[in-house]
Amino acid sequence: MCYQIETMEHVLLFKINRPEKRNAINYDVMDGLKKAIDMTKEQDQIKALVLTGTGSAFCSGGDIEAFHSLRTQQEAHFMLSKMGAIIYELATLPKVTIALINGTAIGGGCELAAACDFRIAHSCAKMGFIQANLAITTGWGGGTLLYERLVPSQALHMLTTAGVYQAKDLHENGFIDYLVEDQSFNHVLELLNPILLKNVHVLVAYKQMLIKKWKREDLQDQISSEIMECSRLWEKQEHHDAVEQFLNSSSLKNTKS
Repeated sequence: MCYQIETMEHVLLFKINRPEKRNAINYDVMDGLKKAIDMTKEQDQIKALVLTGTGSAFCSGGDIEAFHSLRTQQEAHFMLSKMGAIIYELATLPKVTIALINGTAIGGGCELAAACDFRIAHSCAKMGFIQANLAITTGWGGGTLLYERLVPSQALHMLTTAGVYQAKDLHENGFIDYLVEDQSFNHVLELLNPILLKNVHVLVAYKQMLIKKWKREDLQDQISSEIMECSRLWEKQEHHDAVEQFLNSSSLKNTKS
């Protein structure tokens, strides 16, 4: 199974379970995340949804090998729109959402984290919106959401440099809300306890204030524009060449190791 769903206390825990792929997202993971979002929305006793990964990675983004066969703008747009709709549902879920970043989060993994209300990261975690290195933009809505989480100049810097940053640096700029050494779920529950003690209807009411703000600002339309721009760049030869170079360098590293 590419994912695991567990319910404990007042929290639903969703784990991407593809450690051999550094928890890269494929269509099965997308379907699992949609299921977790629906379960959180429908069950009144659930106050928060926590996303994390198994092994040493949170999420390495989209599965490049699985999506490498997508060549045209139309093909790319189908995949990007599917995940983009899930990201929008996650961002506007009327419950509290938390990314428990247990390890590396790059590309789409950072987009997933940006969609959550709070980000808790292990102090050794590394993160980066590296899409520009593959000659594309963010394509699931993460760029749009990053501008909601950070001062615009900081968000623009992260996106355009496509660098990989230490968790402590992203804690300083406000992207990471909590740094932890102990990433056990019990410790996470302790951090969330001040929230989880509150009445679920109070939590929903506060989240709805943010959701209403985003609807007034046409967040969904902004995300749709981001997806369209990424799909336009996806079919260009520069992107396919960059992906080939990435896959070749990865194969070379695996051979040497």
